[in-house]
Amino acid sequence: MRFSLKRAIVRSRQYVEGVTKGNSGNWRWMASKPVPLVSLNRSLWRSADPSLSFYVLLLLSGAIATFGLLASSAATIIGAMIVAPLMGPILGIAFSTVMGNRRLLRRSLLSVITGVILVILISLVICRLTGLNTLTSEIQARTAPTLIDLGVALAAGTAGAYAKSRRDISDALPGVAIAVALVPPLSVVGIGLANRLPAVTGGSFLLFLTNLVGIIFSGSAVFLLQRYGSIARAKKGLIVAISSLVILAIPLGFSFQDLVVKQRIRDEIRQIIARQTLTFADRDIRRLQVYRQGDRLLVDLDVAAKSGAISQKQVQLVQEFLQQRLGRRISLEVTLIPVEKLNAD
Repeated sequence: MRFSLKRAIVRSRQYVEGVTKGNSGNWRWMASKPVPLVSLNRSLWRSADPSLSFYVLLLLSGAIATFGLLASSAATIIGAMIVAPLMGPILGIAFSTVMGNRRLLRRSLLSVITGVILVILISLVICRLTGLNTLTSEIQARTAPTLIDLGVALAAGTAGAYAKSRRDISDALPGVAIAVALVPPLSVVGIGLANRLPAVTGGSFLLFLTNLVGIIFSGSAVFLLQRYGSIARAKKGLIVAISSLVILAIPLGFSFQDLVVKQRIRDEIRQIIARQTLTFADRDIRRLQVYRQGDRLLVDLDVAAKSGAISQKQVQLVQEFLQQRLGRRISLEVTLIPVEKLNAD
């Protein structure tokens, strides 16, 4: 037994050594190198240019995102993210911050500000023309940003700046655009304005600001680590970015805490309903959502059952049971999804 084990170890070591020797050699020509400063500067100037092509792509991206949000189509929204050219001028802001290039900063800011206004306007017009005012799940998902969204923005900004400064991984930029999703939150802002919903407008604009500030800060950090610019030039810009992150982190932190609390309460309610109530013990629970309404919790429950299978009295008893177990005021709303089984025999 010991001899066979020792022989297996020796063979494994010989195999590893053979693979290592087979791949040894001078591979410096394959090493990834940063883009030269002149080339990177020229590339970012082009991507930050508020040209006709920039506005056409942004207009189309805003239209696609708005239609996708109104139709609750995730695939359509992803398409809008790929088309959107906003990532370029935002990275231009990050680069101009570390380089102290005020001309590029003004150019990038102009592109971002006018682009933001254009997307909001096109989504507002489309929403008014279609007359659709339903808040789909895709719209609601962009109205309550948390610290998780800030983490995504920081990671996306890091990936975007690194991909922009490396020639061999520039193909990763479309994936970065999908990850950070700059245009859909702006489209939700327009939808909120069209329907006069300040909570939707404010929440989605907060998400966009989170993405914007996160990309600028992490992008600036990556450019500095790549030895573009200097800390002395970037000092003022980094102070503004860090201050903005701290300010944004306050509402994002409260929203994240609320998300954690609602998730915990939702899991607890699901266990209580499924295991400790006769009414829903053997039912097919399709959806369970918990919302806060002041000091009251609204529990929205979708159950697959025939019409009349659950009575109003049973729902009331379950609501009282939940209030007793959780020690909180609860409103329970149950939606029965019609289920009818047909057998040919």
